[in-house]
Amino acid sequence: MIRKIIHIDMDCFYAAVEMRRHPEYRFVPMAVGGSVENRSVLSTCNYPAREFGLHSAMSTFQALKRCPNLVLLPVDHAAYQAESAEIFKIFYRYTNRVEGLSLDEAFLDVTGSDTQNGSASLIAQEIRNAIFEERGGITASAGIAPNKFLAKVASDWKKPNGQFTIRPEDVDNFTAELPLEKIPGVGKASLKKFLAQGFVLCKDIRPFSKEELFQRFGSLGESLYDFSRGIDNRPVNPSRIRKSISTEFTFPQDVFGVENCEKELRTVYFEFLKRANRYIEKESQKTFPVFHCFVKIKYENFKSTTIERTFSDVSWKRFSSLFRERYNSQQKVRLLGAGIRLENNSAENEIHIQTELF
Repeated sequence: MIRKIIHIDMDCFYAAVEMRRHPEYRFVPMAVGGSVENRSVLSTCNYPAREFGLHSAMSTFQALKRCPNLVLLPVDHAAYQAESAEIFKIFYRYTNRVEGLSLDEAFLDVTGSDTQNGSASLIAQEIRNAIFEERGGITASAGIAPNKFLAKVASDWKKPNGQFTIRPEDVDNFTAELPLEKIPGVGKASLKKFLAQGFVLCKDIRPFSKEELFQRFGSLGESLYDFSRGIDNRPVNPSRIRKSISTEFTFPQDVFGVENCEKELRTVYFEFLKRANRYIEKESQKTFPVFHCFVKIKYENFKSTTIERTFSDVSWKRFSSLFRERYNSQQKVRLLGAGIRLENNSAENEIHIQTELF
């Protein structure tokens, strides 16, 4: 049976929630993010703001430089989480096979559904209408396709407030003309490699075997082989496993010197512990299957480095040793982060975290 997968992606979700609360900001440039004083970045922005070239992850300083009249609102995670929960309730009216990727996007497997005579496109339209009517005018875009990869590509095709369907019989031709940058895992560095070798579209790499692509691009080459042909057999996973727990902080002023940096990292570390403790309480468990502990460092020149190791326990000593191993004493530090990556079914890597340490 050919699968019917829908990818729902809310349009500028945080900003949409804020515009519902503040209708006066609907047609003016508005963004959600931290202040310039804290050297923060934008979480998202509305479409009038995007006309100025603003986008998520842009520094607040740069955003205000491009758009001096920008209305900047603080992040209200509790409000966005509450809204997301209501929207996901709408998803579950149509299928139990819902895989949440974040607060504002999810995959839905509607294969075999009787709703709308089994039409995934009509189901997606009905879901989008329900969100708009029941959630105060908040809009969503949707992609419909035989697999997750193409559904996610399709949801971005007619944003905002639109949807696009890739029919099974159109997969081969559609994917052939798809830019390689649309493939999961292709970042700026790998894209440069592709362009240097004359690879721009998926059809450009189809003549190569999986083995040849692996030799050229490593493990990414293997996924390129399938994705470039529109092949993706990953199931929609309702029990999506959390992959990491971490926290990071951008300093108001750059920090210099190993002792000063470790003092700041210790604060970041204890904030991470609080977050890990909340996860423990929510999941009612005392241990984590942990893949790696990691420390992230971003220097004054915006270059980042992350170091990871597997340890038998999680402690300040472990994170301190990671930091010292990678720290460049010649540069000032802009940001520090600390956390753990979680791996399912990995008993030999299980790390015990004592909740009383929190």
